[in-house]
Amino acid sequence: MSILIRRSSIAAISALLASAAFAQDQTDPFAELGLIDEPSVAEEESLSEGAEIEADEPERPLAEEDVLREYARFVRLLEEQNYDAADIAAKRVIEMSIKIYGPQSHETAKALNNLGVVQNNSQQYEAATQNFTSAIEILEILEDRLNSQLINPLKGLGAAQLGAGRPDLARQAYSRATHITHVNEGPHNLEQVEILESLAEAYVRMGDIEEARDVADRVHILQVRHFSDDPLGLLPSLMRRASWQHRSGYYNDERATYRRAIRIIEDSVGKDDPRLVDPLVKLGKSFYYYEPLPQNQPRYVGSATGESYLKRANRIAERSEDFPWLELATTKLALADFYVFSESYSRAQNVYEEVWNELSIDEDRLEIRDDLLGQPRPIWTETLPAYTNGAIGVMRKNGEIRKGVVTVIFDVTRRGRSRILEVKTEPAEFSDIENMVEREVRRRVYRPAVVDGDTRESGPQVFTHEFSYSRSELEAMRESSTGTEQTAAIKR
Repeated sequence: MSILIRRSSIAAISALLASAAFAQDQTDPFAELGLIDEPSVAEEESLSEGAEIEADEPERPLAEEDVLREYARFVRLLEEQNYDAADIAAKRVIEMSIKIYGPQSHETAKALNNLGVVQNNSQQYEAATQNFTSAIEILEILEDRLNSQLINPLKGLGAAQLGAGRPDLARQAYSRATHITHVNEGPHNLEQVEILESLAEAYVRMGDIEEARDVADRVHILQVRHFSDDPLGLLPSLMRRASWQHRSGYYNDERATYRRAIRIIEDSVGKDDPRLVDPLVKLGKSFYYYEPLPQNQPRYVGSATGESYLKRANRIAERSEDFPWLELATTKLALADFYVFSESYSRAQNVYEEVWNELSIDEDRLEIRDDLLGQPRPIWTETLPAYTNGAIGVMRKNGEIRKGVVTVIFDVTRRGRSRILEVKTEPAEFSDIENMVEREVRRRVYRPAVVDGDTRESGPQVFTHEFSYSRSELEAMRESSTGTEQTAAIKR
């Protein structure tokens, strides 16, 4: 349940406090807040269901330290990723803030923002959107529409809208947050970088790749400007840029960015520095992909091109003292995966067996071993569309969006190739999406399951792909199908 405060809702706050969202307040609030005895997680869950706890102390007025204590508890629960309990704590902070500071106060706005954060983390996107919006509206009343305090709730609002499948709305939230940073910090401020990266993501999900590329270029220019005297400081930005270029299909640009990162490390700290391992591995993996040549003539990038980078990464990792064992294992697995992709199965088997043995030497590594090798993992994947054409058109008109899903059941051979067993789509009318997803799963190459150091054929695996469509689009497809069936019946 969300907690919602609108501009003209002061009178409604009293009713809200008595509603189900604040049902816990029917008993002594201080016993629930832990002022007498901090409740366990189990007790917190029972409180959320309306259970009562008797108080041992007489009721006293709320004070600021009570809010701070509950807020600290909320932060701890959030850090522990105990989202259910954090949700309860966040709602208590809102209740206490309203009682002490009033419904339209900075404290209440911050509390609403915090509740939105935990709801977004637990994928309660609609509720999170409402609470971020309420925090924004309160701050607009207390300050103005360009106040810097609006940036955090606007970022949260954009994230919730992205999660809910509305990148068109998220774009508006991120654009406004960026504008506010310009007004308050100047056009070249670094605070906007995170927002711009999220804005680029919104454009990608809307299918506006060129707009996304322009935004990503703005981010890069800002970072280059800021780290002009610190080349190594530019590395995190370059790695994020390459990751974005990969997701957007700019594979040649991605490789150029990784090469730039590698040159910076080599020039700054040498050609055997362990910081080279990550960009070398990612550069090697990028050669699983290629961009089409002009006139739709595909160019296949030879697999040997990426092998040299993966081998160099392995040499550096093995020679580096105190190189983390997990990173060493994943670096070796990247080379073994390449061998599966290039159909060098005996070499792949040798590396998989080596990694299996290294991850079997003590109990602490067994769980990691089973996670990395116990089930098939895709070595490379292509991005599947998250929206139908009809959904993209309706989004721009602020229409109704619904969710569909394609489920593929398949198994994986010991050579990493998939075999389709069953495909289901809901709604069934979207057969074009179903065919696209089935083709993608069929053409993937997988790291095979490894048992006792040996590659094995897997049992049934499940892959699901969610996509967004418009209600009107589905209705039109059903009407067309009905018309076709009626015409066929008449001909018979």
